[in-house]
Amino acid sequence: MIEQNYKEKFCDTNKVKPKRTYNVLELFAGAGGLALGLEEAGFKDVGLVEVDKNAVATLKRNRPNWNVIKGDITKITDDPEGIRKYIPKDIEIDLLSGGYPCQAFSYAGKRKGLEDTRGTLFYNYAQILKQTMPKMFLVENVKGLTTHDHGRTLKTMINVFEEIGYHTQYKVLNAWDYGVAEKRQRMILIGIRNDLNIKYMYPKPHTYKPVLKDVLVNVPDSPGVKYSKKKYDVLKLVPAGGYWRDLPEEIAKDYMGASWNSGGGRTGMARRLSWDEPSLTLTTSPSQKQTERCHPDETRPFTTREYARIQSFPDEWKFEGGVGSVYKQIGNAVAVNFAKEIGLSIIDSLNQIEK
Repeated sequence: MIEQNYKEKFCDTNKVKPKRTYNVLELFAGAGGLALGLEEAGFKDVGLVEVDKNAVATLKRNRPNWNVIKGDITKITDDPEGIRKYIPKDIEIDLLSGGYPCQAFSYAGKRKGLEDTRGTLFYNYAQILKQTMPKMFLVENVKGLTTHDHGRTLKTMINVFEEIGYHTQYKVLNAWDYGVAEKRQRMILIGIRNDLNIKYMYPKPHTYKPVLKDVLVNVPDSPGVKYSKKKYDVLKLVPAGGYWRDLPEEIAKDYMGASWNSGGGRTGMARRLSWDEPSLTLTTSPSQKQTERCHPDETRPFTTREYARIQSFPDEWKFEGGVGSVYKQIGNAVAVNFAKEIGLSIIDSLNQIEK
């Protein structure tokens, strides 16, 4: 296991062109942010597994030709045929991608191998990795996975990947460094099959980092939620770039409740963004009290289309389902521009096999 440090070289993605069409199988596909970014990098999707009906509808609406596999991944891996029931055996998979939910593991077992992770969605990701043995795999996950249970959770995952036949490296990257107007830190774990003599380098950060005024221009009308009257009356007092400390003390005390006495910055509470900064990490609900992201000028949350712009989805990418579901799909997605950069850096490694 290697945690790449900043002294190591980065991949200049501007110089990367795929030497052939590479196939990717994606698990936990969601609304398609990662899949779309990988497609833009040059990958061909041969299968996308997703259980949420609205996310499945989103994928099918935007890419009718994609092989979208609607189903519970636990049932797919339990089937004797596994994932190959949906993807012909003669299709070689170059990359397995996806971000499984971070879950704790039981350490009751002595081996701390694949069987000890049974009952978690990581187990199913690892099972499909074992079934397909792609050249490389990609895991996108929350930054907290690197320290979860004092690092033991990630160590167990790494052990399983090594047991299957891969060596790995991981690094926490910020989507803001890669053409996304949002501070969104994510752990990117890359695996390379042991029989391949290739190297992987993370994408080189961009020189310019976009802010909200770069992406929220001429945004198409779209649905969105509104603040309650109480929240509206509080947030209208907060200046652009400000938060609860900019409120009169009595109003701030009343608004924050128990959080007032808990110490710490709490800079997400009563937070209004400014045009000259990136968004803070978008959540699955735009009006949660601890993580408010108020529009710079208007006293309201971002609309669903503004959410999509911040996550670098193109305007033509349409989302299915009700407003709450759309916010959730976009908030859970991998930012498209970020995914494209990761995809190009992986293609740079796969190209080494083709030499």
